[in-house]
Amino acid sequence: MTRRGGLMAIDGAVAIIAILLIVQMWLLTATLESHLAGHPEPILPAAIISGVLFAACGGLYLFIRRIDVEVRSNDDGD
Repeated sequence: MTRRGGLMAIDGAVAIIAILLIVQMWLLTATLESHLAGHPEPILPAAIISGVLFAACGGLYLFIRRIDVEVRSNDDGD
């Protein structure tokens, strides 16, 4: 992979991570508001969805690390 292609992939992954974190903050806010209003039902589904979002961000982080290592190793070979 070229350096430019690697940077584009990393930029895209970081943008997706930012969107997922914004969704996770919104989910936390909505769940807390619901809980404080006396509706405890959405707590478990929100926790599960938040865990899935966290895992997706972790997977994207591992993707970024792999791309970075690949691009750096190609640069060292040139």
